[in-house]
Amino acid sequence: MLTLFYLKSCPYCKEALRYLNQHRADYPNVSIQMIEESEQPEIASEYDYYYVPAFFIGKEKLHEGAVREEDIKEVLVQASKHA
Repeated sequence: MLTLFYLKSCPYCKEALRYLNQHRADYPNVSIQMIEESEQPEIASEYDYYYVPAFFIGKEKLHEGAVREEDIKEVLVQASKHA
């Protein structure tokens, strides 16, 4: 499972979500757990990151911070290998 930490007010998170929505259908075997860090700080504190959006498989960080479309595609490729 791919875990995404985000903030509703974060412009980079909004961009990441837009890219995810564009490419999610290409990776039907990838499930995504989305955690709004300000609403679930107890879960967010268990992971090692400073910037959102932050993507993890288990505790392995795949990406953190500002994103490009290519970054999201690579995150989805990596997540599909673990699905």
